[in-house]
Amino acid sequence: MDIDKILKKLRISELNEMQQHAAEAILCSDGDVVLLSPTGTGKTLAYLLPLIQQLDATSDDVQALVVVPGRELALQSDTVLRDMGSGIRSASCYGGRATMDEHRKLKEVNPQIIFGTPGRLNDHLDKENINRYHIRWLVIDEFDKCLAMGFHQEMQKLIKSLPALQRRILLSATNAEQIPQFVNMAKKGTLVDFLPEEEQTSERVTLYEVKSPQKDKLETLRNLLLGFGDESSIVFLNYRDSVERVNNYLTEQGLVTSFFHGGLEQKQREAALYRFSNGSANVLVATDLASRGLDIPDIQNIIHYHMPESEEGYVHRVGRTARWDKQGRAFFITGPEEHIPEYVEGNIEEYSLPSLPREGQGVSLPRMATLYIGKGKKDKVSKGDIVGFLCKKGGLQADEIGRIDVNDRYTYVAVKREKLQQVIRQTQGEKIKGIKTIIEPVR
Repeated sequence: MDIDKILKKLRISELNEMQQHAAEAILCSDGDVVLLSPTGTGKTLAYLLPLIQQLDATSDDVQALVVVPGRELALQSDTVLRDMGSGIRSASCYGGRATMDEHRKLKEVNPQIIFGTPGRLNDHLDKENINRYHIRWLVIDEFDKCLAMGFHQEMQKLIKSLPALQRRILLSATNAEQIPQFVNMAKKGTLVDFLPEEEQTSERVTLYEVKSPQKDKLETLRNLLLGFGDESSIVFLNYRDSVERVNNYLTEQGLVTSFFHGGLEQKQREAALYRFSNGSANVLVATDLASRGLDIPDIQNIIHYHMPESEEGYVHRVGRTARWDKQGRAFFITGPEEHIPEYVEGNIEEYSLPSLPREGQGVSLPRMATLYIGKGKKDKVSKGDIVGFLCKKGGLQADEIGRIDVNDRYTYVAVKREKLQQVIRQTQGEKIKGIKTIIEPVR
């Protein structure tokens, strides 16, 4: 397996120090590995690169399970593996969709590695949709969050049901006080600890307080976001209904946003994250569900509209920015009788809002817009087919097309915002690979 070719495909010049140590621990020993490293340092790649070198690409057996706390991380990790082009087949399994659909997918793909949530993986194992007898590797990603979300029993059942298990890899962005006995970690295991000592947030993050004259902080938030122009920002709130209220207000003010919380249907959540990550929305309004397991690069600003409910929650929120070697900013919007939590460490500067135009003016629109195309992998449609179709029928140049995600039955594709209406107009009634399809904007 050509690792240099994989890194080149991922546009990575070299692995960072943590990834190099993780690869050595996994490849050069036969024991279990615990990897501790802050959010945004590349832990997914750190375990996937050495893991795929240990799997048999010629076998149709499932050889590794990756346990994750939520659907988003399952999908994201699966996408990372596919983008690597290693020849290792994969699938993702999670709640919110029919088990039978996943079973059909498993039979079709014959994956060597499966990413999934504990309950759904147990369901497939119980129904013998997954052959347990060749699974030698178990990865538990965001191990601390799996425990915090109450997955003890599910994980215990899962681990007990894997008779051929030989190696375990546990990953976390925080130092769990104790690994439960049921995980059965080997005494000869290796700890790869890259957590900074006494560093709550990266030194590349600048902290600001923004004082709101009113208890209702909507206007202050609007003015703050307008001052950012087209920068990418996440606004964190503690409740689902608050997310929708704030998002509705910002949309009415002309800002282009996505919103994200656990009450949305899976397809809605995927579309919201896709629009934000591909540059079609400048602002993501979200609960703390978006604070972990989402690998979205180049987020410049984190805004605490509601104060974080815990120090751990704060750390994970701020970990969304200043990823890798980037700089970032975190803003606390405080009402008249509100204070920044005492656990927040570091120098906090007061931020003065700039003078701004009247309501409805001064909004910077995102560079991209997202198209929905109603055909996907099941229709034998590839990324190349999408690019060819949009160039030939939609009148686009290749550099006017951004990120493309081809799913089983549909595709999301980012295009230059100023070209959106042209593409919609010119592709109406046109066929892609001889098949008529729906093409519409994702809003």
